[in-house]
Amino acid sequence: MSHTTSSPTIHHPDAIHLIVLTGMSGGGKTVALRALEDLEFYCVDNLPTALLPQLVAAVSRGNEGRRRNVAVGVDVRNPEEDLQRMPAVLSELATAGVHAHLIFLDCRDDVLIKRYSETRRRHPLSARGLSLADAIAEERRVLRPLSSIADKVIDSSDMNVHQLRRLIATGYAEATDGLTLMFQSFAFRRGLPLDADFVFDARCLPNPHWDPALRPLSGKDGPVRDYLESQPLVAEYFADTARWLDAWLPRFEADDRSYVTISVGCTGGRHRSVYLVEKLAAHYRALRTGVLTFHRELE
Repeated sequence: MSHTTSSPTIHHPDAIHLIVLTGMSGGGKTVALRALEDLEFYCVDNLPTALLPQLVAAVSRGNEGRRRNVAVGVDVRNPEEDLQRMPAVLSELATAGVHAHLIFLDCRDDVLIKRYSETRRRHPLSARGLSLADAIAEERRVLRPLSSIADKVIDSSDMNVHQLRRLIATGYAEATDGLTLMFQSFAFRRGLPLDADFVFDARCLPNPHWDPALRPLSGKDGPVRDYLESQPLVAEYFADTARWLDAWLPRFEADDRSYVTISVGCTGGRHRSVYLVEKLAAHYRALRTGVLTFHRELE
């Protein structure tokens, strides 16, 4: 995994923030675009470059005093001359006061070939009669002008879709209004998450693992939820955790933090922690935007 430069610098809160996502087909652009959509970005895929200024102008009309966030996907499906026009269009937008950020999603050729073979997807350039290897090489040539000016290059070769989604979500949460919350579940036996701001230990709660009918399921499944919701200790644990977070999260928000990661662990990371993460996320989604979930042992 490699990156160039840091996440975008957030300027005046009323500014328009534009993220242009591009890169190799199969590199994760669609996943990244959905992660930004979760962060309340206005997202459009495969937009002609010439229409970019009009899109920014259209979605930023009205709602004065609020930050506007736009994300656009651009790839090799666009005509080559359209892609070559992108640097000039981004310069034009910057002159107009738009804070634009170009992300290039890269991936090793051998991994791209493996991903295509596993999904049976067709490469966008395969219609030209090119082999997959030749199509990837041609795509790199066509996209070189964009990769050379990218503010950030992300190599997704060693990531799964969930890891990429999480990287984008946490890296660009600062472009959104308010505090973004990431709730993640994990198994203590596989170690603590390195990026956790808070860790809650749910191993003291009744464990569905010991019920043979519940063992293959996860905390997202109805029978496991029903079991845990029938346990008074679980309800007490959730209420105490939510009460503590309700009291302290505003302090982080007042300190201009852009995101906070709350981790809940249990022994196997499949039942109790997953249930609590989903329940906490639902609790906070009723109160605010920018609430994300990640289940480390399920992904």
